[in-house]
Amino acid sequence: QVQLVETGGALVQPGGSLRLSCEASGQPFRDYTMAWFRQAPEKEREFVAAIRYNGATYYASSVEGRFTISRNNIEKKTALQMNSLKFDDTGTYYCAAGRPILSALRMASMYYYWGQGTQVNVSS
Repeated sequence: QVQLVETGGALVQPGGSLRLSCEASGQPFRDYTMAWFRQAPEKEREFVAAIRYNGATYYASSVEGRFTISRNNIEKKTALQMNSLKFDDTGTYYCAAGRPILSALRMASMYYYWGQGTQVNVSS
């Protein structure tokens, strides 16, 4: 079992920055691919970013160049640095852990463990 707790959600103006953090407890953290997904009201949950055990990173095209995912295997933490935030970035952000194959790491169904979510509101 892996327990995940996200923090860092807030209200921020367009163009601003925010850093989300996800702390894991339980099974060896380093073995998992860690990912961030988000869900806006009345929309499907969508992939944002993922980082594999070896540090390789993957991003949704909508956040490429603005968001950065990182991990610290010793502290069992994953972070999502979000810059140049847009209205469309509003939503509940979820941290997830799993062992998806490379071709499936953007699929929410491939992740075993999920946090409770943290709310990000981009508004002027």
